[in-house]
Amino acid sequence: MNRTEQKVMTHAQPLVEEMGYKLIEVEYVKEGPDYYLRLYLDKKGGITLEDCARASEMLSEKLDEWAIIEGGYFLDVSSPGAERPIKDDDDLEMTLDQGIYVKTYQQIEGSKEWTGILKHFDSDTVSIEYKDKTRTKTVVVSRDKIATIRKAVIL
Repeated sequence: MNRTEQKVMTHAQPLVEEMGYKLIEVEYVKEGPDYYLRLYLDKKGGITLEDCARASEMLSEKLDEWAIIEGGYFLDVSSPGAERPIKDDDDLEMTLDQGIYVKTYQQIEGSKEWTGILKHFDSDTVSIEYKDKTRTKTVVVSRDKIATIRKAVIL
């Protein structure tokens, strides 16, 4: 994270949390001749277009007050995506009883990948309920064995 992104994160995070959202990521990039400031938000149950519009309006005013960025830029407030990486326990909390994908470094119970429903987590493990052919199973995966963990869309 560059300095500008860090400053925006530090200033915006408390305001975004007051609105009931989680600030997932801040990105400040130059694309062609233009600069873009992107803030990715989420909340339990998912972020909506109305949520993004509400946050964008509030953040636009505050960013002008804070004067963190000199010059012009485009502000983009959006969802980080339906299958974004899970970064911390807050993300796991928001994902409880929702779709999750986990890939491990080594096989556990004959597999290295599961797509299912996050049923439980603690500081050491995550429990995933998944379908194995015709029946539902649960696997408990040690967090130190996880190579990739992200939200998943399950149909």
